[in-house]
Amino acid sequence: MTRTVYVNGEYLPEHEAKVSVFDRGFLMADGVYEVTSVLGGKLIDFEGHAKRLARSLSELQIRKPMEDEALLDIHRELVARNDIDEGLIYLQITRGAPNDRDFIFPPKDTEPTVVLFTQSKPGLADSPAARTGLKVISIPDIRWGRRDIKTVQLLYPSMGKMMAKAAGADDAWMVEEGAVTEGTSNNAYIVKGNTIVTRHLGNEILHGITRAAVLRFAREAQMQVEERAFTIEEAQDATRRSSPRLRPS
Repeated sequence: MTRTVYVNGEYLPEHEAKVSVFDRGFLMADGVYEVTSVLGGKLIDFEGHAKRLARSLSELQIRKPMEDEALLDIHRELVARNDIDEGLIYLQITRGAPNDRDFIFPPKDTEPTVVLFTQSKPGLADSPAARTGLKVISIPDIRWGRRDIKTVQLLYPSMGKMMAKAAGADDAWMVEEGAVTEGTSNNAYIVKGNTIVTRHLGNEILHGITRAAVLRFAREAQMQVEERAFTIEEAQDATRRSSPRLRPS
């Protein structure tokens, strides 16, 4: 079945969807994105994603193209049109497409580019990896310093995934100044007894929607939560002392 996607106010078959060659998302990675999960045909924590989206746009001084309610309507319409039961909705907003390439931001009245599409992911809520665990390598974190903004600059995380694959692993944790920042597409955690440890919020990591939910559920389960930096060595020690879930190497 051909997917229906959303581009700048129109619902289109995916093969008809187009953006300008001058779009700054294409030329400069000048844009932000969010990915919202769909389970049982329902959006998961849309409000959290909308709040983070607004923050990312504000930090980059990109004009917010529409109110949250309008974005929610588009998400719901795409779920219905593409018959998504379990899956994802990808949203990308760029600074738009001026008439030419320039490092200087275009005029403020330039319309942002808005793109949304779905991905069907049957079994999303029951991933085998949740039971078997993942093997993780470590790589240097050489990304720019504002990782708290969810930009479309994903080249190095993609390279990190490929480094992990080449090493026979599932994913990579990035390390800066001796401490783990985050995974290529996820926040990083270790468990030590009844304590879950994850890096504190700051410019160094993405303020994960799943991260917030994990910590909330951990506290509800009477676990202790420590928001601080940890090393690969501490992660390896935690793995040795508990059932193998993540195996940093």
